[in-house]
Amino acid sequence: LVKNIYEVQSSNKIKTIVITVFFLVFSFFSIYILGTAFGYYAGYETGGLGYVGIALIFSGISTFISYYYSDRIVLTISGARPANSKEDKLFTSVVDNLCIGAGIPRPKLYIIQDSAPNAFATGRDPNHAVVCATTGLLEKLNRTELEGVMAHELSHVKNYDIRLMSIVSVMVGLIALLGDWFLRTTIHGRSRDSDNKAGAIILILGLIFAILSPIIAQLIQLSISRRREFMADATGVALTRQPQGLISALSKISADHEPLEAANKATAHLYIVSPFKAHNPERSRRVDWFSSMFNTHPPMPERIAALQKMA
Repeated sequence: LVKNIYEVQSSNKIKTIVITVFFLVFSFFSIYILGTAFGYYAGYETGGLGYVGIALIFSGISTFISYYYSDRIVLTISGARPANSKEDKLFTSVVDNLCIGAGIPRPKLYIIQDSAPNAFATGRDPNHAVVCATTGLLEKLNRTELEGVMAHELSHVKNYDIRLMSIVSVMVGLIALLGDWFLRTTIHGRSRDSDNKAGAIILILGLIFAILSPIIAQLIQLSISRRREFMADATGVALTRQPQGLISALSKISADHEPLEAANKATAHLYIVSPFKAHNPERSRRVDWFSSMFNTHPPMPERIAALQKMA
């Protein structure tokens, strides 16, 4: 069932608020537990309000950074350059035409110098969005296929997926950083309060939380990412009215086994197709239920099958 674009936008705005609040609470709780555990481990004890204050400060700062600066961070990591309307005429003209049809401002356009075909969108809303494509994508796709990919990315913009995923990414990164910091500290040191039973319990709780909270947070992020890809495929086709263009583009991109060097685990979920290519493509198709939970994108056969139903 494909919802109309207004229902999708409204739904995503609500989800953005819910996810933001959830990760604020989750990161706050993570910092509180890990901070309390570290206090017992190091042999000192800060009052409960002290940890509450620290947790609020860190979770608030991380949310602010994720909301306002995620696009700049991603572009810097990816080594992208601004697109030029003269040198990159096909890219800019395709996006211009689609933006008119979608009724959104043209996002800032960037290009990554890499022969692996791929693209992503980022930013915080349609007025502060970025769409980035690799040189490989622009060289290997025809105009119809490029329109399909760009419509997919602009759907992420119009549906407010870019805001949702930017916030989730930074919050997950913060939780992972805190968990890693606590584990490294406890592994390379010795507790100064080991005779305190309450301290031992808090320390054990901190270790459990340090291990499990980053995993739980990442699973939530990946689940959201996969769902967003299905929705962007559908709304992108609704924009171009040409399912075959996106089907052909996805087939080409997934069949190209060259890895995208500019991508990393922090940015992989942004791309239209996972930038990490399996060494054994045949084996990668046989993914069981458990391992599929850790994928940033839905299986390509499922995406293409869903699009074929719209053709």
